[in-house]
Parts: sequence; C-alpha cells; structure tokens
Amino acid sequence: MDTVVDRLIRYAKVYSESDYHAGRAVTPSTQRQFDMGRLLVEELHGLGIENAVLDEKCYVYASVPASPGCEHLPAIGLIAHMDTTPDMTGKDVKPQVIHYEGGDVVLNREKGIVMEAAQFPELQKFVGQDLVCSDGTTLLGADDKAGIAMILQAVEELLAEGVPHGKICIGFTPDEEIGMGASGFDVKGFGADFAYTVDGGDITDYEYETFNAAKATVTIHGFSIHPGTAKDKMKNAILMAGEYNALLPALEIPGHTEGYEGFFHLQEMHGTVEKADMIYIVRDHSMERFQERKAMMEKAAAEIDRRYGAHTAEVELQDQYYNMHEVLKDHMEILELAEQAMKAAGIAAPTHSPIRGGTDGSVLTYMGLPCPNLPSAGHNAHGRFEYAPVESLKTGVRIIRELLSPALVESVILKKKG
Repeated sequence: MDTVVDRLIRYAKVYSESDYHAGRAVTPSTQRQFDMGRLLVEELHGLGIENAVLDEKCYVYASVPASPGCEHLPAIGLIAHMDTTPDMTGKDVKPQVIHYEGGDVVLNREKGIVMEAAQFPELQKFVGQDLVCSDGTTLLGADDKAGIAMILQAVEELLAEGVPHGKICIGFTPDEEIGMGASGFDVKGFGADFAYTVDGGDITDYEYETFNAAKATVTIHGFSIHPGTAKDKMKNAILMAGEYNALLPALEIPGHTEGYEGFFHLQEMHGTVEKADMIYIVRDHSMERFQERKAMMEKAAAEIDRRYGAHTAEVELQDQYYNMHEVLKDHMEILELAEQAMKAAGIAAPTHSPIRGGTDGSVLTYMGLPCPNLPSAGHNAHGRFEYAPVESLKTGVRIIRELLSPALVESVILKKKG
C-alpha cells in the first residue's frame, strides 16, 4: 500500500498548472490538467472504485456505497482540486523529503535556494520532523495535491481494512486556482448531502469563512500624439492609470491587511499612451464592505472622467464567490463534525480562521452543497518555499477517517437532526 507521502510525491510531479488567461468559457483552462485527472481515475479504479469517471471538462467523480448497515448515514463528499497556481511554475517539480533539525532549510545547494527560519518562524513547530519540499526552483503543489493524497489514502485504508462507513462521494476539480473550480461541478450527480474541501493550511486549522470576491477590469483610454506637439493634447493612459490606482486606499492592499480586513489587489497592468488595462481582485468578508469597495472603484472611474473627459475610465466588475459562512451558519453540525474528527485524530484544540481567499467550497455552498474546508497540511503555498510536514499529512488522513466514522456521524449529525 502507498503512503500519503508516496502519493503527494507522485502527484506533485504531474504538471497540472491552470491559466488565468484562458477565458471563462474554457474549462479546463489547460489541457495538461487532464493528465492529472486520468491518473486519478486510474488509481480509483485500482482501488476497486469502478464508477470513477473523468468528464469532458476535467472533473473527476467517484463514489463508494455505504457499508451494509450504514445506509442510513448521510452521504459525505470529499473534494480537492487538481490544478496548481499559475503564480509560480509547477512544471518539472522535483519533490524531496528533508529531515528538519532546526534553522534554515537548504532546498537547493547548487542554486543557493534557502528557506530561512527567520522569515518563516512557524518552521519551529516541525523541528525533528520530515518535510516534503520542492528543490526550490518550482512550487511543490501541496496546494492541493496534498488534499488529494489524503483523500485517496484514507479511502484506500478504509476499503483495505473493511472499516464500516456511509456513502462516500469523491470529487476532484480543475481550475480552482483561477476561481473556476466549481463552475462546472455536477452537484446533483455528485450525490452528497454535504461535503468538505480538503484544501486548507496548517493541520490544526479548519475553515468556514471566506472573502466575498470580485474581479475588476479597469480600462483607461488615452490619446497619443507626437510628444513634440503634445501640449494640451496628449492624454497618457499609463499615467492616468496610476492616478486611478492612487484614488483607492493606499493601505488597503494585501501587503498591509490580515484577518478579516479586506483589500484591493492590483494583479496586472498593461499599457501604452493610447490605452491601459488594469486587473484587480476585490475582497472583503463583510458583504456591506464588499459592496462599498466595488462602489469605490466606480467612483474612482467617475473622478478620472471628471479630470479628463467622459468615458476615459471604464470599470467592469464581476463577482466571483461569496462568504460561505452566510450559508454554513445554518448548518453548524457539519462544522462540529469537522472539529470532532480533528480532535479524534489527535488535535487537542482545533482552531478556525477566516480564509483570506476562497475555495471551491465557497461556490459549492451557494450551489446547494454545504462545504467547509479541512486542512491539507501545506505551508507557504504558491511559492518556491511551499512544504508539507509528513506528520501533518498523516494526521490529515486520520481526520478524514474519523470524519467518516459511523459512530461520530451518528452522534453529531443524526442526533442533531433527530
């Protein structure tokens, strides 16, 4: 039988990066994600789960029927995403296991790539443990291949040991990292009463609050003319774009915010004198403040128009997902089940924190599938210093097994409903 570490290393080597620029009508955003999907279907079939399928949009679905005598239990879904972020390359990942004895972690001696303990003080929690890392030239992809590894390891162990369980629904999604992971998800066909994404961070922390999120595309129209005769004629779109950005609160950006504080994040800017385009993401846990942020962007465009003429600035706003807590607050037994499973797996005091981002569960919850987020044990996601502690990975497998325990499900879910 594989270990959860074997699985993570195998999955990390599969190039499955998604693409921000593919367009919302294209799912998946990259064909290479099918490579990951085909591998997972093959592995599911190898576990005896013959109904595992990969659809035309790169969603993997599978289910395990309830054990005899457990048919009365709710069907529980387990979901993780197959893509890795485009923020740093996930091509040619070279995973390695490093025994951490404290201090800095040398990821790549030849290239001088070092994860410094001073920059990442949380490393001290893992002194004496093994860490799965990349060689520092790529990300690792624990976000979210660690989640996939945990799910399949837990299911394999349950089946191999003949442990009783209710119906288990398994789903693996493409394009989560570009905000499109749940866009084509077949909630009805999935068949779960509720589900959990396994896509969090530190193994002690679970999540049920996300940002409200929007994407904003700002277009600034300028006027180009020879600079030698430009007086009172030229309108430089690049400079006006800078003015637009300066109208937004300077400290309400990712680098100055934490916890429940929202932000404006300028992700991209391209321009010439004639035209400049900016792409922002807008985030806030409060729906009221979220709406105010979007209005602020419209107001900034109106100010640019006042300065330089009508239709100089255009703002296109597109909501992406909403805070799933607004729905999950009416399903607290699902959150209690997660917390009790974590305690049963050896985590004495589970914590929960607001996600400063989103997960597939954000959209799925609003699609009618309540779906909080379990930890996947990864740290420093989206960069070369990403790592996953081996002990945390093993704990994650235990959490999933406990989550599916008939006794726990009955005491938490059925008792509450009864």
